[in-house]
Order: sequence, then C-alpha cells, then structure tokens
Amino acid sequence: MEYLLNHGQQPPSVFKFTRDLGINENDFYTHFGSFEGLERFIWKGFMEKSLLRLKADKAYSAFSIREKVLAFYYTFFEDLKPNRSFVLLQLGREPRLELVPGYLKDFKATYESHLTSLLSEGKTTGEIANRPYLDKTYPQMLWFQMGFLLMFWKDDNSVAFEQTDAAIEKSVNLAFDLIGKGAVDTAFDFAKFLVQTRVK
Repeated sequence: MEYLLNHGQQPPSVFKFTRDLGINENDFYTHFGSFEGLERFIWKGFMEKSLLRLKADKAYSAFSIREKVLAFYYTFFEDLKPNRSFVLLQLGREPRLELVPGYLKDFKATYESHLTSLLSEGKTTGEIANRPYLDKTYPQMLWFQMGFLLMFWKDDNSVAFEQTDAAIEKSVNLAFDLIGKGAVDTAFDFAKFLVQTRVK
C-alpha cells in the first residue's frame, strides 16, 4: 500500500519489490501469486475487519435486519477512513464498479456472502419478502448499492463524510422498501388477483 501511494503504480516486478523490502522473492509467492493477489487480500481484509467488529458488538445480534445492514455500512466506511488515500488511488482508475476489477473479487464475494446471510435471516423474521423469482437478483442489486456508496464516498468532500452517512441511510431505506414487505407486494398481489379473475 505504501509503495502504491508513493509511486502511483505497482512495482515493476516482484523481484524488485521483495529485494527493496529485504525479503526473499519466494517468501512473497508463499502467500500471493501476483500483486493482484496481494491487492485482493488487502480489500478482503477491509471487509473482514468490519465484520469482526460487528460480531464483537453484543448489541448487534439484537438489531433488525435493516439496522444490521446500516451498521455494516457505517462500520465499513469508518474502518476505510484510515486507508482513504489507498482506496482513492485504486478507485480513481475505475469509472464504475459494475464490471468488477480483479482486486475487488474476493471483497465482493465476502460482501455478497454476508448480505445473502442477512437476507436469509430477514426472510425468517419476515422483514424481507419471499419472492422466488426476484430473490436471486438481490445480491447483485446490493452489490450495485455497495459500488454506488464506494464511488459516492470517493467523491465526498463533506465534513466527516456526513453526505456519505446520509447516502447510506437513504439507499438502505430504499433497498428495504423494495425488498421488504410493502407496496411492491401489495401491487403484485393486486396484479395477480386481476390476472386470476380474468382467467376465470
């Protein structure tokens, strides 16, 4: 991370990088196959740190699913602050995150696994509507949300990133209005009723 911040690009080779650090090149390959593998490890670490913090909070388990998702985002972006320069450097090369850069693939997988688990829990508690045909799209929809929030945070110049906090709250509320039980389900039930009565 320090090398990237100082030079704005990856080292020319693993050999040069390890030699400058005073370690054996083979030691690098014991853990990572490439610089991208190292970057994937760093980004996944950002996610895992936040998840560990949440699980260590005794109050977290009593939260509603909406509150758990909000707590996750607030914690994650708080944890990201000390590494903002590194994140800005990497995200600055990406116009959008729909096409997932290689270094974010493990990060995305960990994120989707966590959110899928929360959605499953939400279906059990009745906070998330069970929609067999739409359920499969939820993880992708939530990845768009994460991508939006990362890019929003990247461009946020407000004091203490207050605008990002507001964006988190509003985007999570919108997501839960869509995937929770509410107007969408009422509209669907009404449309289903109309179709069934016309068939008869």
